[in-house]
Amino acid sequence: MVMNKKAISVVASTLLVSSVLAACGSKESAPAASAGQAASGKPTEISIMTMYYTPEPPGPDNVIVKEIEKKTNTKLKITWVSPNNYGDKINVTLASGDIPDLILLDDPFSAQVRGMVAQGAFWELTPMLKDYPNLMEYPKESWENTKQADGKTYGIPRARPTDGGGFPYLRKDWLDTLHLEIPKTTDELYTVLKAFVEKDPDGNGKNDTIGYVGFVDQNGMSYMGQLQNSFTKVNGDWKLVDGKLVNVNVLPEMKDALTWMNRAYQEKLIPEDIAVLKNTQAKDLLKANRGGGFQDTAEAAWEPTEELRKTNPKADFIPLVSLNGYSNKDSGFFGMYAIPKSVPEAKVKQLLKFMDYGATQEGYDLASFGLKDVHYTEKDGIKTPTEQAKKDIVAQQALGQIFLKYDKYLRAYRTGMPNDYLERNRKIIDEKVKISTGDPSLGLNSDTNQKVGTELRKKIQDMKTKVIMGKESLSAWDSYVAKLKTDPDMVKITEEMNAAYQKRNSAK
Repeated sequence: MVMNKKAISVVASTLLVSSVLAACGSKESAPAASAGQAASGKPTEISIMTMYYTPEPPGPDNVIVKEIEKKTNTKLKITWVSPNNYGDKINVTLASGDIPDLILLDDPFSAQVRGMVAQGAFWELTPMLKDYPNLMEYPKESWENTKQADGKTYGIPRARPTDGGGFPYLRKDWLDTLHLEIPKTTDELYTVLKAFVEKDPDGNGKNDTIGYVGFVDQNGMSYMGQLQNSFTKVNGDWKLVDGKLVNVNVLPEMKDALTWMNRAYQEKLIPEDIAVLKNTQAKDLLKANRGGGFQDTAEAAWEPTEELRKTNPKADFIPLVSLNGYSNKDSGFFGMYAIPKSVPEAKVKQLLKFMDYGATQEGYDLASFGLKDVHYTEKDGIKTPTEQAKKDIVAQQALGQIFLKYDKYLRAYRTGMPNDYLERNRKIIDEKVKISTGDPSLGLNSDTNQKVGTELRKKIQDMKTKVIMGKESLSAWDSYVAKLKTDPDMVKITEEMNAAYQKRNSAK
């Protein structure tokens, strides 16, 4: 989405109920107006299955549901499902064959969905989308990364920003106190973390600070993941090397990452309980003024900053733009809405028109914020929810899961954040966009990986964790990698991933 200067000067939207939204200028305004006017004739009946994150979902008589129906000349039947059991509900619904007109596929690349796509169970939308300009304002990555194995589009992505996702952030005030620059390489970061631990940046005279409060789990590198990726320079487990996908764990750069982390562990720059630390515990350390860095989204860096500023007005966590020239690019989607082939083609176009309205400023504002001066008040472009919004379940976490206008700065803002912090986050995201690297294997399938991949990843991670903690040597890692390269499952997975990659590319 291209935003004008006026749009960039106001506050960007966020996923929280108390979020605010940028007032977006718009080449879309004319289409939005026509899309939002109730058409004459009998309302189009639309069934939808989606998830909700509010305590309770909106009911069929919800005031905003009724307003959306009025604006779009529709009659909605929405099946709301908790994210806690959405996967199970999807499996049952797809298997039953009784599929709603619009169904949110939280995992567009599950074996079940892939099989149904191959059998022609969903509408292929590629030739139709050009007629829906607001949907076309979703980023290219949102559409590209939701394409199936044949290179075609079978759903409308639930679009998310590609930049500003989880990446290291550091205590800027500690850097200033120690007269250190913001690190741009992992070597410079190591020097910074060592100073955070040894030079009493909080000035309390105690040796009680942790350089970087990252941790791993049994399934992967978790909150040490983007530090690892700063060595491999790719976001994910697969990297393109000479046009072929190679698993990053067999690359020499992975040993470099483990060498760095092992040294950091030995010198106590990262937590001693790195293998068992939990997210809430890590955040508590940050809020207790003990941690110098963490991995999270750009806007999430405000959470510990806000807490610390209650007693230290200068406290400041700053998201890093990059390390070693690398910054992570996310997928650009969180599931997609598919339309089953049981829906007539004429109705498919009505469904796309409905979703196109949801991608306008008017449609998104209505779904996420409700009615002005009833569900929110607005001042200087900032929308503040009222108590009535809670009563009427008006939130981005509910109807905003269906109607979504793309905002590249979604991960820049969090409630309570001052404008200077927000503007800095926007600039950081703008810099990330220039260099960020995504996952080239996104959406690719390997049958062998489906069968044995989870256990294989756990074994690889177990070895990594042992190397980081010094329970296994770096030479032991070399031996492990040599075996991994010839492991029949890894060889088969690599072959299948490359075959899928070539097939997808040839389909474009």
